[in-house]
Amino acid sequence: MKTLAFGLVSTLILSACGAETSSSSEASSSSQTKETEASSEVVSSASVYEYTNPTELQETYDIVIVGAGGAGMAAALSAKDAGMNPVIFEKAPVAGGNTMKSSGGMNASETKFQEELGIEDSNELFFEDTLTGGKGTNNQELLHYLVDNSASAIDWLDSMGITLNNISYSGGASVKRIHRPADGSSVGTYLVDGLIRNITEQSIPLFVNSEVTKINETDGKVSGVEIIIEGETKTITSDAVVVTTGGYGSNHEMIESFRPDLKGYVSTTAASSTGDGIKMIEQLGGATVDMDQIQVHPTVVQDSGMLISETVRGEGAILVNQQGERFVNELETRDNVSAAETALPEQYAYLIFDNELAKRAKQVEYYESEGATIKADTIEELAQQIDIDPATLKATLDTWNNNVKEQKDPEFGRETAMDYDLTTGPFYAIKIAPGIHHTMGGVQINVDTQVLKEDGSVIPGLYAAGEVTGGIHGQNRIGGNAVADIMVFGRQAGVQAAKYANN
Repeated sequence: MKTLAFGLVSTLILSACGAETSSSSEASSSSQTKETEASSEVVSSASVYEYTNPTELQETYDIVIVGAGGAGMAAALSAKDAGMNPVIFEKAPVAGGNTMKSSGGMNASETKFQEELGIEDSNELFFEDTLTGGKGTNNQELLHYLVDNSASAIDWLDSMGITLNNISYSGGASVKRIHRPADGSSVGTYLVDGLIRNITEQSIPLFVNSEVTKINETDGKVSGVEIIIEGETKTITSDAVVVTTGGYGSNHEMIESFRPDLKGYVSTTAASSTGDGIKMIEQLGGATVDMDQIQVHPTVVQDSGMLISETVRGEGAILVNQQGERFVNELETRDNVSAAETALPEQYAYLIFDNELAKRAKQVEYYESEGATIKADTIEELAQQIDIDPATLKATLDTWNNNVKEQKDPEFGRETAMDYDLTTGPFYAIKIAPGIHHTMGGVQINVDTQVLKEDGSVIPGLYAAGEVTGGIHGQNRIGGNAVADIMVFGRQAGVQAAKYANN
């Protein structure tokens, strides 16, 4: 086994980023700088885990899993629980993928943690919120499965020491539903840390710097993959293949081909999110859906591509324009908030919050360390630093704090995340604008995560889960549903692939 200490050897990890190649070299190279800049956010703690040494590679496994993000590791753990011998191949030099970038949390309904906190929620309400957010275009069968299995996914994670019991609001949710680590920190690194720990404990082989370039078929059934590892191409046979390679948010050519209007937009996604899995599945006749549905996130720092978590707004932050005035319900769906920002003459805005919120949203510590925040002892001083009229910004905060007191937002109709006022200095501002964040389109699957062809028939032995798939989120993904997606359908992919391999 090859030992790698995440936090302690981040410099070594980053020097290996040249190995993050893809079928789109332009997309990969342009994203590596972004990956490097965000390194301290996405590498895990100094806990030591082991990746499998390439010398231990075998020619045959029961199940091959392509991609070591959250969905891939969930699939591997579920397959292992079912008695299988799975293997994970990850093209990047570290595991985690786009899951590492997740900073908000995981949506789930009717959970034990909601019950403990007295939060009333239901699967039906979760379904309706998500369907509304997706403008009614979600694949409702997949959505029902996601919602109905979200609580059990929270329990499953908890059983492995990955506890998400801090619950807050997210955009598009009518109740507190987004589950986070107890200390309110970013869910991504916490989740990946816990999953890798369990992968290691279960002795599941996980090869990094191992790029799958083709999914093989024999007699009409998937029979394994071809990989490049240590410069050599090898054929690995298996009874089933699970593709969890993520979306295509860092492949600028793909983005522009489906959405020319997004040309030049900064992307928050991992450098490895280049659509490789979608392309390989298309070569086998797999169908795709909603490929032009690409989500922009409203709170992205433009010069670095740093995503400012929805947790900040979920804990009570407001958005103001360059005139110091609110202009939107901050907890509207991401597409609507992004559109409101784009409609501003300056096409950017400021997140405004106070020190008490910064204590609740632990991500702020990282944003501050990276120089993304502007900070002042008073609102008036903060306004001067961001070139806003101090009296106007002070009046906006006074009005907002009164809204919180009265629990009414007459101007914009905000009804959620109004638990705390913004009165305790120092005060913060973060300059943000929209950026590419999630690709809702991808390969078509059924509730068993089997990959479908255009005629609706399945490709025997081929499964997919996570952002590589499409249809679940419709035209807009609600914050917190990406982690729900990878956990619920990642587990299902492992279970179903194991059933197929056992036949």
